[in-house]
Amino acid sequence: MAYWSDMETNGLKATNTLLKLEDIWVQRPGAEVLRGVNLTVRRSEVHALLGLNGSGKTSLALTLMGAGGYFPWRGRILFDGQDITDFSVTERARLGLTLAWQEPARFEGLPVADYLTLGMKAPERERIEEALTAVALSPMAYMGRPVNSALSGGERKRIELAAVYAMQPKLAVLDEPDSGVDVLCIGDIMALIRHMADEGTSVLLITHRDEMAEVADTASLMCGGAIINTGTPAEVREYFAQRCRPHGDLLGSQPWGVEAGGTYQRVVAEGVCDE
Repeated sequence: MAYWSDMETNGLKATNTLLKLEDIWVQRPGAEVLRGVNLTVRRSEVHALLGLNGSGKTSLALTLMGAGGYFPWRGRILFDGQDITDFSVTERARLGLTLAWQEPARFEGLPVADYLTLGMKAPERERIEEALTAVALSPMAYMGRPVNSALSGGERKRIELAAVYAMQPKLAVLDEPDSGVDVLCIGDIMALIRHMADEGTSVLLITHRDEMAEVADTASLMCGGAIINTGTPAEVREYFAQRCRPHGDLLGSQPWGVEAGGTYQRVVAEGVCDE
């Protein structure tokens, strides 16, 4: 069951709130990429963030991790009861916040088993084997394989997700975890995400594929650099499919530019994605 009603008062976190973004604004050269983002992710929750390409989803992920050039000029980020708005990437990682990149990191030549231990507090062979099994890769076949160009994009993506699973973070931000993998593998990824939540890891699932939201407890829709709709996955998927995805099918990305103030104001005020 999704608990997505507002349970917070005067900026104090509710007991089941892990992450809270309050009025986050981020500016990049020539564009305001995030415009007053408000978002709450609860403990052990899968929260799907839907949006067309160009809507600001990856900018939000980079802001959450404290990447260079993505520090808010307004608003604050609360994580596990702390204001981490000015924290570095390293400080955020130490608190239990991690990001699986849309394009997996490359550590050429490093054995898969060693790669999986990089973020683990106490590396254990059993956990490494469990992580590979969780992404439908044989531990016997993959633990000793080097991370190199011999691996397919799908294998790299699975190994990246296995690394996140192995480290057991408090919050895993998964940026388009289905990109570069076969459609037949998406079910494995969704099962992994659900298993992570069952183990106590909150997951912010960033995707432009509304079917991925089936695994979520809560969903939000991002348009024009702002969250314009939050609710049950079924509600947000229907909204996205009827009013946003047609633009993506036609144009390949969000149909408005962030500089188009009139369109943006209408998006935020009325919660519409079509023109």
